[in-house]
Amino acid sequence: MPSRVLYSIRSCSRISLLRSHIPARSWYSTAAASSTPGQPELYDVVCVGGGPAGLSLVAGLRSSKITSNLKIALVEGQDLQKNVLKDASPTIYSNRCSSLTPASVKYLREIGAWDHIDTSRVQPYQEMQVWDGVSDSRISFDWASASGLALKQPVDRTTIAYMIENLNLTTALLSRLSELDSKLSISSPTRVSSVELGQETEALDLRSWPTVTLDNGRQLAARLLVGADGANSPVRTFAGIPSRGWDYGRHGVVASLRLEGPGWGGEEHKIAYQRFLPTGPVAMLPLPGNMATLVWSTVPERAARLKALKEEDFVAMVNAAFRLSPVDLEYLHTIPEGQKEEVEWREQHTPVDEQKIPMRAVGAQAGSVANFPLKMRHADTYTGERVALVGDAAHTVHPLAGQGLNQGQADAAALVRVIETAVSQGSDIGSQLALEAYTGERWQANNALLGAVDKLHKLYSFGSGPIVPVRSWGLSAVNAIGPLKGWFMRQAAGT
Repeated sequence: MPSRVLYSIRSCSRISLLRSHIPARSWYSTAAASSTPGQPELYDVVCVGGGPAGLSLVAGLRSSKITSNLKIALVEGQDLQKNVLKDASPTIYSNRCSSLTPASVKYLREIGAWDHIDTSRVQPYQEMQVWDGVSDSRISFDWASASGLALKQPVDRTTIAYMIENLNLTTALLSRLSELDSKLSISSPTRVSSVELGQETEALDLRSWPTVTLDNGRQLAARLLVGADGANSPVRTFAGIPSRGWDYGRHGVVASLRLEGPGWGGEEHKIAYQRFLPTGPVAMLPLPGNMATLVWSTVPERAARLKALKEEDFVAMVNAAFRLSPVDLEYLHTIPEGQKEEVEWREQHTPVDEQKIPMRAVGAQAGSVANFPLKMRHADTYTGERVALVGDAAHTVHPLAGQGLNQGQADAAALVRVIETAVSQGSDIGSQLALEAYTGERWQANNALLGAVDKLHKLYSFGSGPIVPVRSWGLSAVNAIGPLKGWFMRQAAGT
């Protein structure tokens, strides 16, 4: 994974680690830190991107005793106040939800962010049912069914993952940063106009330092520039790091649903469900009470039709996706309206074990049905001289495994550790030598996950042919072999 940065390694011995303090301010501050007139402001770390990965990275650095004295700036193009959870109604949930692994929750606890989570809006789940929509071959994931010999931790652990609104997570991270506050400059909403290498002056040689120019005229020179700025990362472009992959020709349809009863499995045992259809998987994941979140991967034309349906017809299609055959669904996607009546008639002639599928949806939250294109991308490397990438700037993955946000959290945790090591050893935190351990730890792990998810998507895209019985046999075999299933569960849990 060669680095393809646009600049060469240069000595920065003339500039020591920055230790200056900036005035305490609220997290939405856009005020400029003091600097010499005509000179860029100097920072140890400038993070571009205020999503979960960027916020977790900055919160981790601020929370660490080793890195707490670093001077840090966070730049976010959108208004961070809009990423704060404002409506705490138990019947209204954002359609942007994620499945946090125990490993991600552990990191959030370590940096003090989990204390700010609204846990009344978080739903742990203890089991996951996954099955083939063509053959009905099934696998059940729960710690109780996996062999204890296959687990690194005792079998008494029960939670597979935690469903959480992305807004709940970003709100908690922002609250933690506000609590820590000192030595942090946050510019929001402020966009990056350009990223260039600095210049040499009589006082400083910044020719190897990335200099970020903001749309308000500020210039920030970074010992280390972190790109947490999404799949179309300007930071990655500046560093000249290629990102390779492909579009899946699929869209993800999301929605917040209301269920007919109090939720699945009772209050102490919640279940997530995922059915693989030839056009893509459909998943219904539990939220608190009788709420659930939907993620349905399908072709763009069907995604557009689903989004345009009346609520009663959309809800009928969701229920049909877990109950009717792919042939039935094929027809239902061709009619412009009236899906509710059609599904009711077809269900009368389709025997279904309701104990093995999710509870029926009875409503979709107004305005929650949305769709977005699915793609896979992976950067050739995560670091260049004075540049590091985290989250979607480094990789994007199909949502069928629910691991995208967790990959970003793991990136943030790993980069914090690498920066801690550099600071404790007195090394230059932006040097390639200091950063190479980050790419070494995260690139291969993420590449393996991206590859596995991509192959699963392609494997289940076949609706007929010899591949169907082979994949069904494989699913049944994994379900029957406790140690093997335990290994898959450990990967999913991030342990």
